[in-house]
Amino acid sequence: MATEILAPMPGTIINILVNEGEEVLEYQEVIILEAMKMENAIPCPEAGKIKEIKVKVDDKVATNQVLMVLE
Repeated sequence: MATEILAPMPGTIINILVNEGEEVLEYQEVIILEAMKMENAIPCPEAGKIKEIKVKVDDKVATNQVLMVLE
């Protein structure tokens, strides 16, 4: 079953730390989101493999927007 990684707040994607197909650990940082002039590391909620990355660097995102999908 797929798990979605969601944006916790609106902001701008400034770095993507993983690639599609990469194995990740629970709580591993996967994206850096800039919001209110602060860099926020977005962690992976569980271990798995990155199935799809739905954003790219410099994208503006909304709260609860899907950033990545894990399998």
